[in-house]
Amino acid sequence: MDYRTYLKKVPNEKGYFGEFGGAYLPPDLVSAFEEITEAYMTICHSAQFINELRRIRKEFQGRPTPVYHCERLSRELGMSQIYLKREDLNHTGAHKLNHCMGEGLLAKFMGKKKLIAETGAGQHGVAIATAAAFFGLECEVHMGEVDIAKQAPNVARMKLLGAKVVPVTHGLKTLKEAVDSAFESYLKEYKESIYCIGSVVGPHPFPLMVRDFQMVVGVEARQQFLEMTGYLPDAVVASVGGGSNAMGMFTAFLDDPVEIYGIEPMGRGTGRGENAASITFGEKGVMHGFESIMLKDEAGEPAPVYSVASGLDYPSVGPEHAFLHSLGRVKYDSILDDEAIDAFFRLSRMEGIIPAIESAHAVAYAIKLAKREERVGAILVSLSGRGDKDMDYILENYADRF
Repeated sequence: MDYRTYLKKVPNEKGYFGEFGGAYLPPDLVSAFEEITEAYMTICHSAQFINELRRIRKEFQGRPTPVYHCERLSRELGMSQIYLKREDLNHTGAHKLNHCMGEGLLAKFMGKKKLIAETGAGQHGVAIATAAAFFGLECEVHMGEVDIAKQAPNVARMKLLGAKVVPVTHGLKTLKEAVDSAFESYLKEYKESIYCIGSVVGPHPFPLMVRDFQMVVGVEARQQFLEMTGYLPDAVVASVGGGSNAMGMFTAFLDDPVEIYGIEPMGRGTGRGENAASITFGEKGVMHGFESIMLKDEAGEPAPVYSVASGLDYPSVGPEHAFLHSLGRVKYDSILDDEAIDAFFRLSRMEGIIPAIESAHAVAYAIKLAKREERVGAILVSLSGRGDKDMDYILENYADRF
């Protein structure tokens, strides 16, 4: 694979990243997704659209977000140096707003009146509610009851921003079921609304579109790191559920002599239903309108999954991640709940930065890399979000750590 031309060639016109991706849709939605594809491919090269999105990112989102050197943490770990791309400082507290503002701008271009979305940890829900408020659109967010209980602060923020939060009460009541519910709602209202998928998953063109909107993370980080140090990092690390923050970070470094690591949630262990490590334990399959690697039960259906991080407990992964895994360009590994929670507290107390539990998975892996016998050098971590949303859950379940 020639990574110098990667972004021009991948995905193909049908939305395939190698053998992964595509659009597996009910007949009623085929024309709706073709409309979205045509609209996006029209405006993604429009100077007016690009300049307006850049203005929004600068004046509303607060971009660029900085790269920060974790000096105290690095000193404690030895010779390796850990750096963070601070997406927690992006408006609304996570990387999700990068694609939500793009999707909102696309909806306005298409003349849509409503944004429909799903959310797990609530960060995408808050971001899409923010975009809807900014553009003067209606907003409906579907969220599993389990995640509603875990992420009460974000639920309140969505409602304050004017969104209708739809509790999902079937199945495991988490992210997979929220996606199911949002798709059902969109099927009824697709003429007046747009489904704003929250990661690099779903039918084409969403894996492409969300990747493109998130690339700002890696483009900024690469330039900032070079300006700070004069060289490239030795390793780039990001957490992977669906995989939007990771794709945003990874694309800028694909053609560089840099090790790239995508970190999945190993949860409580290796048993079925104990984790959400799709690439580690999954196999090829189709769900939610796209083909990728997914965790399956005995019947070949999406398996139950679990992670302490609500934003990572999804039984599949973005098709581009499956593709990069097949090429061997990105190494995918995993982190247990306990390791992520340890990193959550460690970063908070050593650097004054409270990370999202999702992001703490990447921090935990960076700590592991720094402790390896062979010297790693500089490790750049995508700190995809801040941990305000997780405080109630942490206080309830880890009170002994305070």
